Amino acid sequence: MLKMDHPKEIQLNVTGAVSAQGSLSPKDPTASNYRLPSNPTPTNPIFQQSWKWWLMVAVEVVWVLAGQTVATLLGRLYFNEGGNSKWTATLVQSAGAPLLLVPLCLSRYFTKASPLARPPLHKLAIVYISIGLLIGGDNLMYSYGLLYLPVSTYSLICATQLAFNAIFSYFLNSQKFTILIFNSVVLLTFSAALLGVGSDSSGSPGEKYAVGFVVTLGASGTFSLILSLMQLSFEKVIKMETYLVVLEMQMCTNVVAAVVSVVGLFGSGEWRTLGQEMDNYQKGKVSYLMTLIWTAISWQVSSVGMLGLIFAVSSLFSNVVSTVALPLVPIFAVIFFHDKMDGVKVVAMLIAVWGFLSYIYQHYLDDLRAKKLAKKSSGRATNGSVTSP
Repeated sequence: MLKMDHPKEIQLNVTGAVSAQGSLSPKDPTASNYRLPSNPTPTNPIFQQSWKWWLMVAVEVVWVLAGQTVATLLGRLYFNEGGNSKWTATLVQSAGAPLLLVPLCLSRYFTKASPLARPPLHKLAIVYISIGLLIGGDNLMYSYGLLYLPVSTYSLICATQLAFNAIFSYFLNSQKFTILIFNSVVLLTFSAALLGVGSDSSGSPGEKYAVGFVVTLGASGTFSLILSLMQLSFEKVIKMETYLVVLEMQMCTNVVAAVVSVVGLFGSGEWRTLGQEMDNYQKGKVSYLMTLIWTAISWQVSSVGMLGLIFAVSSLFSNVVSTVALPLVPIFAVIFFHDKMDGVKVVAMLIAVWGFLSYIYQHYLDDLRAKKLAKKSSGRATNGSVTSP
């Protein structure tokens, strides 16, 4: 049973001074790894740079929502216009990893050397390869699910990823739940479920429907497991507070996933039909290539944002933001694909926003609680120094 208590965000420890890399995030003062700053006053860096943390989180939220929405719409465009390769759809979800070389090199050049020793190479290799293999398999399962299931059913099953993540976060990341966080999880899950039930769908053959249901459910659970394992890797293995490690993990794990997809593409023989697929693409060869390229870029933008949220907040919050994007897709589908917008979709979007704001408000309360506790501690320390002989 989930324990209703003050949330313990599982993040790297902040001891009151901003690290050399400038990474900072508000901590829950009730958490076991929370320490008051040595000079808990409004001039302390923990107060001066709190707004930077919120700004960073806001930017990463935009990346997740924009990247995931655009990638989903382009993925739909690929299938609508004549694309039918499951392994190609899987590959583009991780093929954009080399694009991260530029920001990775720039980040390595401008980031000060960390006083902390890097983990042994073999440990990093095990982490990156293991997570990369999971990502590759997860991408394939999502591709099969989208191929075999009606869109409504697919969206409904994808909503379960938040419930899966709540379970994994509780056991792997010691995530505790308050009423507001629990309310957020329920609302976001209900929003996506409402969208799935209210959407039009077409029937699928019984055997393929069963396969699609199982693989999509497995993909949702695997996706949630990946997020929790990434957070656990930051805490237990990497133990470094730089955005450099975020980019490094994103690129390395996606390179592994891309290799898995390439092996599958050639092993399945689908590569032989790619030329014909490009020729038969209704919008032309250039549009075919641009669709795949921008799909790959969009998935990388979304993935970097999600990994950044795991690093700065928690895997559960990252999944909350990802779930918010589910009701956004139909809104843009109305604009670009002329889909019908009904009352159910509007209600689903409003519920998703409500759930998202509920989670944000919980973090706002945690931030206020930390500041009040710090000020009280400062006042007691000041009074003690005045009255002491």
